[in-house]
Amino acid sequence: MTAVDAARAGLGRIGVGFVTPIAPAGEWRHAAQRVEQAGYGAIWVNEAIGGREVFTQLSVMLAATERIVAGSAVANLWARHPAAMQGAASVLADAYPERLALGVGVSMGAIVEQSGQKWTSPLNRMREYLDGMDAAVEAAPVPEKPFPRLLAALGPKMQELARDRADGALPAAMPVEHTRQARERLGADKLLVVMQTAILETDPVKARALARGTRMLNLPESPYVRSLKTLGYDDGAVSGGGSDEVIDACFSWGDETAIAEQIRGHLDAGADHVCVTVFAPDLASAADQYERLAPALL
Repeated sequence: MTAVDAARAGLGRIGVGFVTPIAPAGEWRHAAQRVEQAGYGAIWVNEAIGGREVFTQLSVMLAATERIVAGSAVANLWARHPAAMQGAASVLADAYPERLALGVGVSMGAIVEQSGQKWTSPLNRMREYLDGMDAAVEAAPVPEKPFPRLLAALGPKMQELARDRADGALPAAMPVEHTRQARERLGADKLLVVMQTAILETDPVKARALARGTRMLNLPESPYVRSLKTLGYDDGAVSGGGSDEVIDACFSWGDETAIAEQIRGHLDAGADHVCVTVFAPDLASAADQYERLAPALL
């Protein structure tokens, strides 16, 4: 069984994301146990550069659970040497067979520059980083079962790199049409994991205001803006935090039934797995929402 086959079986169709502030390890354990008991297939966590280190988070949650897959969405390549990335993932995959999914991303220029590093071409940087990871394979533990390597890939060229050098792609906050095009570009034998933010709010004004608060369209040189333009959205639609049309296409909001319907759109368009992420001030509140959504999503 390939890493892609094993991941499709283990991840299931729906997972959840935790993107909350720093919290004690006990809270991470409890939140992971709650979403596992709710029936989700995977937990996904992120990182910046410093602060919540992604492999440490994954190890805490894997140790606290029995079957759920834990994935990085994403492990920031600017946060560690490629040999360290390969080694950390290999150790976890060896300790928890078929329960690790490695998502690798290039972050954004503003974040990288703030860390004191020099931003370079994302595509070239990712290609060189993958070379470094591959060169470090022999020095890393050899897991009994392979783990999938996914790239955070919004644009066509990064998706082509994901097709050629990884097990699949991990795009975030994009419309269903983007998912459809990504599947066509990747082909049928690659894994497509889509990240979607869900907002449990039925008032359209409040829901859209929360979505605009993410600032994904307001950051300098936002890759989200570039990707939306390739889908046909004009400058007016992607400025000012995004038009109502853009927000409705990129975010899932409403009650449980409405959110589930929007998530199904990505699955129907070719996603193997959708990671649903909610707005929450803490891990317990996020777990509350995931338990509420579970009957509709699963």
